[in-house]
Amino acid sequence: MVKENYQIIFDQIKRLRPENTPKLITVSKKQPQEKISEALDGGLRCFGENQIKEGIEKFQSLKEIYPDLDIHHIGPVQTGTIRKLFGLFAFTHGVGSENALVELIKQANSRKAQIKYFLQVNLSLEGTKSGFEKVNLLKVLKSISNYKSEFAEFHGLMTMGPSSGEPALTKKIFKELNQIRNEFCPSAKLSMGMSGDYQIAAEEGSDYIRVGSAIFGERILR
Repeated sequence: MVKENYQIIFDQIKRLRPENTPKLITVSKKQPQEKISEALDGGLRCFGENQIKEGIEKFQSLKEIYPDLDIHHIGPVQTGTIRKLFGLFAFTHGVGSENALVELIKQANSRKAQIKYFLQVNLSLEGTKSGFEKVNLLKVLKSISNYKSEFAEFHGLMTMGPSSGEPALTKKIFKELNQIRNEFCPSAKLSMGMSGDYQIAAEEGSDYIRVGSAIFGERILR
């Protein structure tokens, strides 16, 4: 059912955005290895993991079997564990502070290891969410050339909808991030949308959509 669920969601977002269809990241957080195997057997290769350790345990050995695996770190970036990102994750979506950004670039340069990063933005201003508030984000974007290197590439902006899931507020938040992108970094990509709001994200211009339970079913691991 994993491939079938994936295809249903992909077809929906393709109908909404037949041109520039968003890339669908299959979020395997807290899913058992047999579900991962089912996804791989179905041809899926792009996965998202919140926890670095869990991602390494699941995918490090599989990378040798499936060299085309595209693994995204989609959780908040913690300065103390940034070094563990390198070697498996091609992207990190949760760089939510200037300290984390500086450390990511430092680690990438010292290791001569490539990584693409998204700046996480907290537009709902919820205390339970990580990310730059808008005023701090704009300061970084205005000097983004200072936060690039040969190895660490600014790829785009990420946000999450409100915890309430209220569609009108979700749409407002996603639309605002798209406006920020268009005004301050028009070549950047957007990472928005999860299982409950991926259609709104597609409508509002997201380039990457992160869907887990709607593809895999309920999380099993704790």
